Amino acid sequence: MAVPPVSAELGPLQLAWLGDAVWELHQRLRRCRQPGRSGDLHRAVVADVRADAQSAALARLEADGLLTEMELELVRRGRNRAGRGPRKGEAGIYGRATGFETMVGWLFLQNPSRLAQLLDRLEDADP
Repeated sequence: MAVPPVSAELGPLQLAWLGDAVWELHQRLRRCRQPGRSGDLHRAVVADVRADAQSAALARLEADGLLTEMELELVRRGRNRAGRGPRKGEAGIYGRATGFETMVGWLFLQNPSRLAQLLDRLEDADP
């Protein structure tokens, strides 16, 4: 399935970069609702925005069959452009996280209501 481009300037890696910021902001907003010291809140957010946490979020959405063909194509395109990732990280996890970020970035720009729906589902599934 063809994914409509946002613009000629935004490829999968730019969308992933944007999606990473959107995902972090979402996690920060979630943590704002909780009492706590800023250092503790920061550590909790960092744990939620790591590649393994993003890969796990993608796995939950996939396991529940919530992603459309177009969203899966965005994930694939981002994953295929991810590269190796950090030396200590696992390439597969990094690739899946980049795919997740690509989808989040695209949805943020093109379909924010769908993004909100998926984020709500992830929040509901998070203990």
